[in-house]
Amino acid sequence: AQQPSPPRGCSLMAQQAQFGRESILAAIEALKAGKPIVVTDDESRENEGDLILAGECATAENIGFIVRYSSGVICVSLPDERCQALELPPMVVNNEDPKGTAFTVSVDLKEGTSTGISAADRAKTIRALADPKSGPKLFNRPGHVFPLRAREGGVLERDGHTEASGDLCRLAGLQPAGVLCEVVNDDGSMARVPDLIPFCKEHGLVLTSIADLIAYIKSDCGGKIPTK
Repeated sequence: AQQPSPPRGCSLMAQQAQFGRESILAAIEALKAGKPIVVTDDESRENEGDLILAGECATAENIGFIVRYSSGVICVSLPDERCQALELPPMVVNNEDPKGTAFTVSVDLKEGTSTGISAADRAKTIRALADPKSGPKLFNRPGHVFPLRAREGGVLERDGHTEASGDLCRLAGLQPAGVLCEVVNDDGSMARVPDLIPFCKEHGLVLTSIADLIAYIKSDCGGKIPTK
């Protein structure tokens, strides 16, 4: 079968630096342009790389690309107040996830979607989650998109992909609703940094890390989480 192409324009980011402050600047510009990026966490944590995209920029094309090269479990990080406004309770009463990933109930957009699982349907659901005008009655529960409740302090409070995606969206001047999904290899195993470097080069994607983001917020933002 024909492989999906990278979302249009991604090749323009191929000249970015890998890791370091310049990679954060490149990541911000990519998100502003509606392009996915790859963000790694620490080797002692999950040791994974997530494809991250600004939720308001979700399209059938870029969500299809993410699904093809990821685990397929598409999540969207949202601030606590947004989860409350959308009436998204925790998925479970007692969260036993070792990393404390704060899943809420899953959702699908009610109107304009079919089964909710296609890239086009999920893109519509994601854009609705990112839209501050959307209310809780717009969504069916459960669904095929998994919101995650981000910590208020962002990566300075919890160094996870949930918080990183929201902080990066804020830095880009976008709604703090970040799409995230783990990159996998062709055999289904998790992609590590040695796999992610050629993957990002092949598809013209920015590659950065949560450690770089933390350093950037401390050095360039005065240690304060950016706000919309």
